[in-house]
Amino acid sequence: MKKSTDADLAMSKSAVKISSDLLSNPLCEQEPGFLEMVTAFDTAMKRMDSFNQEKVNQIQKTVIEPLKKFSSVFPSLNMAVKRREQTLQDYKRLQSKVEKYEEKERTGPVLAKLHQAREELRPVKEDFEAKNKQLLEEMPKFYSSRIDYFKPSFESLVRAQVVYYTEMHKIFGDLTAQIDRPGLSDEQRERENDAKLSELRALSIVADD
Repeated sequence: MKKSTDADLAMSKSAVKISSDLLSNPLCEQEPGFLEMVTAFDTAMKRMDSFNQEKVNQIQKTVIEPLKKFSSVFPSLNMAVKRREQTLQDYKRLQSKVEKYEEKERTGPVLAKLHQAREELRPVKEDFEAKNKQLLEEMPKFYSSRIDYFKPSFESLVRAQVVYYTEMHKIFGDLTAQIDRPGLSDEQRERENDAKLSELRALSIVADD
């Protein structure tokens, strides 16, 4: 998401740079009509950049930052799972030790070692059961809460895009009304450009050697 907003900003900043460069072109001093078109274009690009910045700020506040906060939960969650896994391994190891003594002949030394093994096992078993119970209770709540957490961010993202593209439609609609020549089709414009290009190519200074 951050790469997307950075690319959006780079695009609008580039458009403003292009319009600014066009305004400084000597043609604008020589041709009032061209100056008027470029000025309208420059105004439109600056308006676009302004709305784009507002959109990016909104997305940063309501989408990117909440996502970062949500991601910060995962290290703690992973650590809880690792602690439960480590306790499970300790539990299995001590349980195996108890079972080994239970299978032996019940002599005095064996019974003493069995009692000691059971005493070692008891707190580890209780610790594992507590950690396991906590994860079994809280993991489903964590996963089920994801939709409720992300839904406002998703709605905000959609609203920001709708506002931005609505404004873009107005901006470029106004620009078209200012600089467009009504009644000309794209094919007619293309033919005009081809004709102008042919005239340029006919000049001796651009003729092929």
